[in-house]
Amino acid sequence: MGKKLYVGNLSYSTDSGDLEQLFSQFGAVTSAEVIMDRATGRSKGFGFVEMGSDDEAKAAATALNGKEVGGRPLTVNEARPREERGFGGGGGGGRGYGGGGGRSRGW
Repeated sequence: MGKKLYVGNLSYSTDSGDLEQLFSQFGAVTSAEVIMDRATGRSKGFGFVEMGSDDEAKAAATALNGKEVGGRPLTVNEARPREERGFGGGGGGGRGYGGGGGRSRGW
């Protein structure tokens, strides 16, 4: 298990300091961040915690996964690498109108 953990199902009132305090009982917390919505400035309900060692991260994940905090059961597991968000991925352009199939206007 890596040192970086994903923490999901957070109460919207949880901030990064709360997250750091919660995880610090299992070892050194290198960083703790609750992800915020840029438009509203409110929590998105998840965050990431980086622990000082793999063993500390494993202990924290084992102890806190499913534990109720702020009235909600947490989801804690190893963070996966962020996927690249390229432009234009899938879906076909959206410009213009679909071709063919309609009635001819006879001009």
